[in-house]
Parts: sequence; C-alpha cells; structure tokens
Amino acid sequence: MILNELSVPIVLAPMAGGPSTPELTAAVSAAGGLGLLAAGYLTATDTAARLAATRELTTAPFGVNLFTPGPAAAPEDFADYLAELGRTHEVGVPKYDTDEWDAKLELLIDAPVAVVTFTFGCPSAAEVARLHEAGSEVWVTVTSAAEGHLAVEAGADVLIAQGAEAGGHRATFIDRVADDATDPLTLLALLQILDATVDRPIVATGGITTGAGIAAALAADAAAVQLGTVFLRSPEAGTNPVHRAALGADTPTMLTRAFTGRRARGLRNRFMDEHSATAPAAYPEIHYATAPLRAAARAAGNPDDVNMWAGQTHTLAPELPAGELVRSLAADAKTALTTALSGRIQSC
Repeated sequence: MILNELSVPIVLAPMAGGPSTPELTAAVSAAGGLGLLAAGYLTATDTAARLAATRELTTAPFGVNLFTPGPAAAPEDFADYLAELGRTHEVGVPKYDTDEWDAKLELLIDAPVAVVTFTFGCPSAAEVARLHEAGSEVWVTVTSAAEGHLAVEAGADVLIAQGAEAGGHRATFIDRVADDATDPLTLLALLQILDATVDRPIVATGGITTGAGIAAALAADAAAVQLGTVFLRSPEAGTNPVHRAALGADTPTMLTRAFTGRRARGLRNRFMDEHSATAPAAYPEIHYATAPLRAAARAAGNPDDVNMWAGQTHTLAPELPAGELVRSLAADAKTALTTALSGRIQSC
C-alpha cells in the first residue's frame, strides 16, 4: 500500500478548478508525500496532458482525483434561482454532464497512476476492480459512516475522511437541501466513528494547516492527512490572484451552494450572503450557469462575486514552496507528537 511507502504522511488535496497543477503535485510527491492531480472540470485530453507533465517533473508516485457523477437536476428545480441571478449578473447556460467520467476512467486504466481518488460518490465494484487490475489503489472520500461502508463494499482500499472544517466542496455522495438541518460531522468526530466501524486505513482531511493539526489527526488513528488550503499560497499552486490575496485576511468561511449548486466551504463574501438562502441543490448545472459571472469577477479583481474555497484555518496558510512546506509540516508534526506523548500524557 502506497501509504506505507511514504516518508511523510501528507497527501495533497486535489483542488480542482485552478489551484491544482502538475508542479504542485510533483513538488509534494518529490518531498516524500503523495501529490494528487485534480481531473475535475478537465477534459480527458487535458487530463492526459497534465499526467504527462507531472511525470516529466517527478518519478515519485502520485495520484489523480475524479468527480463521481450524480443525477441531473430538473430544470424547474433551478429556474427561479437563475432568474434571481439574472437580475444582477450575466448568467451562463446551465447544463448537466458527467465530467467525461468514462473517458477519464479509460485513460487511467491505460496509463495507470499509483492512486485514483474519488469525490462526490463511489465508483462501482466493477470500476474499482478494473482500476485494481491496472495496478492502482482506489481511495474514496466520505463524510459519514454510511458512505464509508458503501465504499468498503465497492472495494475501496482507503477512505478519505472529510470533516466539516474542510475547504471546497463537501464530498457527500448525495447533496440535498433537506439534509442541511443536520450538522455535518467535524473531522475528529468522523475519524472516531470510522475508526470504530470500518476496517480500512483512513486519511484525514479538513481544517489541518499546522504540524500540531497533523499530529492530532495521527493520534486519532489516521494513517495520513490530506491538506489543501495550506498549499493555496504556494508558488506552484494555480490559485487565482483574487483568491490568493484574500487568504491572508481574517475572513470567516461558510458553506454555500450559491456558486455551484453543491455545498462548499469558502471565504464569505457578498454573493454568498445574497444568494445562499435560495441556491438549490443542482450540480453541475449551477456551476456552469455561474461560470461567466465568476470569470468576470476574477478578471476585474472583484472578490465579492467569485468563489474562494478555503478551510476554516485558512489564515494559518503560509507562503512557502510546496516541498519546503511539506518538510516543515512533517517536522512540526513529529515534534508535536513527541511532546504530547512524552510530556502531557505522562503527567496525567
């Protein structure tokens, strides 16, 4: 298993939509962690090009993340919301697609990587078996014990436990407005529940930006941690300038469907405040509909109309090269674990 081969228990979160680059993926893998390349929103052709670019940059193992397609939303579910947005913004054409699911799976079977991870759902047992036959491990991102059990039944090798603190989209298999009355599980709660009920290694993700945070997850029996927000200010990341500049401010985060039709955590701004209450569960339809207004906001340097995904501890993200950051976090985590085990516990 690849987790046993890593010299550093750090996995790069894929961060589709811009921040993920071959340079960032390669830098994390070269530093002893596991870099993940985001294939979400890319065509299969573009994914192949990024795979080739990453292989040019490092011989270390790395992985690829895919979005598992969900059901299409009915037009009547989001018509009122599009009319609301259209009164003040340029709105694009909503559409449903599978993010070239089949083509990307075939690509990764023909040109396998060490790990293929999945977000928004679980591949079928047959698809998992094909990836295993190609030589890849399969990791599935889960937000509950029920999702964890489904992933295990499908043959997943590792579960990525995503806590509510995480930046970006919630990885829930099914996103429903009706479920919003139930608080999503925090990382520590989810780790304990999965550890007690699922027999698979667990990678922890959500709100971890320091060595102490890594140590806490490892102490809770995580096999490794997956970090995203902490790398957004690294020079290798493709984070857009508006987003990069906003990360240093002490801006609160919130969960919203306003930008994409699927709950995601980002830096709170005017668009979220004005539209979160009425945004439907309609992904990827709303993602495509808001694409023009988000592109215009980025071009104008306007942080109020663009999604800036970030975890709850985003203010702690440093501006460091990715490799240096991996090594620094690993050293800090080792120190934190040593201190906790040799000092505080013995004094109890």
